[in-house]
Amino acid sequence: MTEDQSPGRRTVRRGARRMRSAGITLGLTALVAASLTGCSSDDEQPDYAAICVDPQTQTRTGDENCKDEREYHGSGAGFFWFYMATRGGGFVPPIGSRYNAGQGTYTIPRQPVQSGTGSPTIRRGGLDPGGGDIGTITRGGFGKSGKGSSGG
Repeated sequence: MTEDQSPGRRTVRRGARRMRSAGITLGLTALVAASLTGCSSDDEQPDYAAICVDPQTQTRTGDENCKDEREYHGSGAGFFWFYMATRGGGFVPPIGSRYNAGQGTYTIPRQPVQSGTGSPTIRRGGLDPGGGDIGTITRGGFGKSGKGSSGG
């Protein structure tokens, strides 16, 4: 910084104004980032939640068995994601229990549950292994399993 010293005047530091505005900009950036974090999708309920299933036996299995996003089309063996709307009052069975095939679909949902535009939000896995009401067990955890994503 340089100083100007004129007779009868106070010392003026050049550059102080720039530092002050840089500090304000930095502070505003931090404030905006904090507010966006508070509005993140972690607190929102996804449109769909998926459980890993064996369609041949109609039983829920551990998420680790579903290694990709293949869709089940009525034939073939293996484990597949089964997609259920989270706002429909469905029940997620415990691992090892049978699920109701009428409560969801084996194909990746393409539309949001509620009317609107855009891709649906989907949470694959990470649901309570003990099962429960889908609307209750999907709130507040979207994306925490590392398998959550948006369909498209």
